[in-house]
This record gives sequence, structure tokens and C-alpha cells, in this order.
Amino acid sequence: MGQHNMAYVRETNEANHKEVTNQFHIPTATETTQTPSSSATSPSDIIGQIIGDFGVWQLRTVLIIFLCKIPASWFMACIIFTAPELYPQTEFECDPTALTANQTITPNQCYIEDPQTSNRQECTQFLYNFDFQSLIMEFDLVCLRDIFVAWTQYWHLFGVLVGGVVATKMMLFVSPRNVYFIGQMAQIVCGVVTGYARDFSLHCAFRCLSAVCCAIMFTSGQAIFADITSGIYRIGAIILYDTFWSLGVIFLPSLSAFFNSWTHIYLGITFPTLFLTLLLQWTPESPRWLLKNGCDKDVERVEAIVREGASINDRLCKIPPDFHQQLRNLREKMRSAPAPAKWLELWKGPRAKVHMIAAHLALSAFIINFMGMLLNIRSFGRDYLVPNTVAMGFSEIFGCFLALHFTLKHNKWKWQWAGGFNIVAGLIGCLGWLFSRTEMNPELKVTLWMIIATIPKMGVSCAQSMILACMAEVMPANKKGPYVFSVVTWARVWLLSAPFINVLKKIDVALSLSSYCALSIFGGICTCLMLTPRSSNTAPQNQNQDPAVAKKDISPLTKPVFTVDISNTQL
Repeated sequence: MGQHNMAYVRETNEANHKEVTNQFHIPTATETTQTPSSSATSPSDIIGQIIGDFGVWQLRTVLIIFLCKIPASWFMACIIFTAPELYPQTEFECDPTALTANQTITPNQCYIEDPQTSNRQECTQFLYNFDFQSLIMEFDLVCLRDIFVAWTQYWHLFGVLVGGVVATKMMLFVSPRNVYFIGQMAQIVCGVVTGYARDFSLHCAFRCLSAVCCAIMFTSGQAIFADITSGIYRIGAIILYDTFWSLGVIFLPSLSAFFNSWTHIYLGITFPTLFLTLLLQWTPESPRWLLKNGCDKDVERVEAIVREGASINDRLCKIPPDFHQQLRNLREKMRSAPAPAKWLELWKGPRAKVHMIAAHLALSAFIINFMGMLLNIRSFGRDYLVPNTVAMGFSEIFGCFLALHFTLKHNKWKWQWAGGFNIVAGLIGCLGWLFSRTEMNPELKVTLWMIIATIPKMGVSCAQSMILACMAEVMPANKKGPYVFSVVTWARVWLLSAPFINVLKKIDVALSLSSYCALSIFGGICTCLMLTPRSSNTAPQNQNQDPAVAKKDISPLTKPVFTVDISNTQL
């Protein structure tokens, strides 16, 4: 009886973290999706008991899948280097051959004037004197047409939105590993076409398709590693997923330095995906997806996958004699699990309305900032793009580790820590108005801009990764998937506005930056409204249990969020 009680306590205490749902994401985050079988599987099923929460096998898989975030970040942020700002008169000018008698060109090279009639018309033909063949030169995106730089970025973000939804629906019928491979192959094709497109509409269309493929890759990839990891290791992996996105941002300036044409940059960020296809042989299939959605022969495939993981993790001794039969029993259990809750049901329950509204608004604000603040560094001057990009990348990485620290060390109040940090960081970012129009050394001014910009960026990265990894904890098991899907899809719809906030730099650099900082403050307030659910441990206690073990079992990281039914281990 004592052993039975201890086993029950361990299963109950692990329920919270092993029920964390793989989310539909992005950097962020930063997009994520639910593991198709996560809501139907016991947290202590036979697969988890054999391969363990985390080991060498899971580490190898996680690192391989993390790599897909690097080309995804390149496709998002490449506009920083494919379309650098051009200076009038010195690097571009209105074509003087288009002038008629008595016409002159304005100093900004954007208009043609007739002094006698005071008529003004927009210049449509330009000459360029720049050693880099940029996207701006290819499609004449200067003067009033500069807005189309934001337009092409809009189509990329729209592709991220569509790609996350497509990947989620595909994984209802196609295994995550196959979806991951399809995204890789399609991304290579679309990336090449995007680089060689000489029509602006065609370029935008294939940039959107490239983003769809990137979203398919990192959404299905997360479904794989979230299925084979458990507990705090799964939460940590999801939080740190965006660190490789940030590494891609840091490496992008070095990659761009090798090319003198925007077409070559697109080819340079596309073909590294071929390396990921070579690593596919070490990327396992999602075992629970195969077990639930596959045919009878897939049970043997799952058995082989689990045995490989157990062998690498040195856990072959955990395999029971009736392993095959237990897999079949688990398969029937997953297939007979209740359907996920409807969207309207998400609003019912203790603090359900508060968590729904707070999570939707908070992630919307943070995901806009996560993408928009990186692109906003173009406002600080072309001469400082490289150091500014690297600084933004490192601030994102620091933010992810800060989120991990809050989650592990301050789990009960992690939302308030992340929200408060964003409120303070947003207020610091608004200090740019103090020296926006002040005459000072240009390098000192850019340095000040970057200091007050990296702090809010750090906070945004922290809060976004925490929300994507932990927001499902506020809902019961049957509501986790629909809740996460709703929050992330809503946020990505609002993400489409990010490129146009950067247009505010035409009025003042401080205006665009302070707009993002206001969103950080707003998102921080909404994050503070979220609460980590607490419930008493209802499992029977072993009187002879070691005090050190008992103390560990009641820690915030191992305490269950919801009461666990022993017959189904889910509400």
C-alpha cells in the first residue's frame, strides 16, 4: 500500500507539467501548436515511463529541431539588409531625362516642380549610385513608395499566420515529421523563387509562401519535441525555442556581408535548409501521434522508436515484458478520449474570462513588439544596422533565459514578475523623447537609442516565451488546445500591423519606439492579471515518506494545477 501511495503521489505531482500543451506559436515567438495526442494521453503512460522526461535522445532531437528557427528568423529579418535606406542626391536621384523645359527637381529627389505654374508631380524614374543591388533599387521603393517596404513585410507576417493554421490542420491527418519535411522542401523552392522574382506582386506572393513554409516547419517541429519531453524539461524547451531564432538574427549580418545583391541574400538564407533535411534521419516521428492516428502496423513503429530512445537514454531496463500490449492499450485509451472543448466553453470556469481576455491582449501586444522592434532598428540609421541587429539578438536571448528563471524560481508569481518587468522596461523606452531632437554626437545618440530599445525588447522576449510555454496551465486539460490555438491565432492577426507602426519614424524616431513601449506597458498590465492556479494535493500521503522527498513533491513546480482523476488522469 505504501508503494502504491508513493506512485500515486508521483503521478499526481507530475500531472501539471506533463499536461503542458504544445502550442500553435512565435519569437516568437516566437508560434506553437498542440501536440495532437497530448490531451488524450496520461502523463505517466508507458512511453513516458520508458524514455523518461529528458535524456540524450531528447536533447539531440531538440537541438536538431531548434535549428529550423534560424532560417525562419532570416526570412523575417532579411528585409533589414535587402532593403537598406538610400540617401537622396548621393545614392539616388530623380532621372533628369524625364524633365521638360523649366522643370526642376526638389532636393529630396521625390518631386518634379514647374516654378512658373507651381505644379508638382511625383518623380517615377530614378537613377541609383549604390554598390549594393537592393530591393529598393529593384522596385524603385523610394520616396512615397517607401511604404511598400512595409507592405512586403506584411505579406511575410500574413504567411506566418496562415502557416501556423495550415500546420495545425495538416497534423490532424499527416504525421508531424512528414509535415516538417514538407515545410522544408517547400521553403527551399519558394525561397529561390522569391529571390529571383522581378515583379513586385510576385515577390510579395512568394515571400508570403516562404513564410507559410517556415511556420509549418517550426510548428510541426515543436509538436515533435513536445511529445517526447515532459515536465519542466518540456516547458524549458518551449521557452528556449526562440533562442535559436535570436541566434539567426545575430548571424544574419555576417551572412549578408558575403553578398552584394538582395537576390543572393535570399539564396544564402534558403539553401541552409538543405542541411536540416540531412538531419532528418536523426529526427524521430511523434510516437503518440502515430499511436493514435496510425494504422495497426504503426504500433510496431512506435515500439521501435521508443526502444531507440530507451537505448540511447540507457533505459532499456524500463521496458516491460508486455510492452507491445501496453502500447495497444494506450492507443485505445487515446482514441476513446473526449473531444476538445468548444471555443465558447473556454469562457466558463473560475477566472476563465479574465485569463481569456488577458492572454489574448498580452500576447497580441508582445508578438507585435517582438517582430516590430527588431525591424524598427532601421530607424536608427543604416550605418549602425550590424551592431544594432546583434544587440537585439542578444537581448532576445537574455529575455528567454529570464523567462526560464521566473518560471523555475518564481513559478507562483511568474506572470507578475514578467508583467512588472515589461511595465518598467516600457517606461524606460519612452525616455527617447528626452533627446530625440537634441543636438549631440550621432554615435552617442544611436547608442542611447539602442540602450533604451534593448531593455523593452528583453522584456518582450521574456513575456512572449513565457506565455507561449505556460499559458495552457490556466485551463483544464480538455480546454488547453483550443485555448492556445485561439490566443496565438488572435495574436498573429494583430501582428500584421507591426510593419506599419515603423512608418511612424517618418514623423519622429521616438514616436515609433514609444509606440512599441506603450504596447509593452499594456501587455505587462494584462500579463499581471494572469494567475498560476493552485490546488491542494489530494493524493494520499505516505506516513513513512522521506521528508526531503515530501518537500520536493509539494514545491510549486511539481504541484498539480487541477485535481487529477486516477482513472483518466485528466478532468
